Amino acid sequence: MDRSLIEKIKNDPDFQKLVSERNRVMVILTALELFIYFGFILLVAFNKEFLAQKLGEGVITVGIPIGIGVIVLSFLLTGVYVYIANKDYDELSERIKRKYMKEV
Repeated sequence: MDRSLIEKIKNDPDFQKLVSERNRVMVILTALELFIYFGFILLVAFNKEFLAQKLGEGVITVGIPIGIGVIVLSFLLTGVYVYIANKDYDELSERIKRKYMKEV
């Protein structure tokens, strides 16, 4: 690919908007995931007694549903990103591709 075409694409307002929006969403979702994960890890490290409490008469402890919740929330956050990408980023990417495909 020609360097001048790369520079045109980099300076395109649609491309800059795509990169900016994608980075903003990525940082928010990553920070949320790290907060959830490290919150759980800190809970394991500093409050084992809480996580070891039994739920009812069975063998399940408080830590098991919380751990499952961390995993489920990770999948949900991935789903949120995919939804946003399909809804917003795909259209913007296609517009950018259509604009510059004739120059390739």
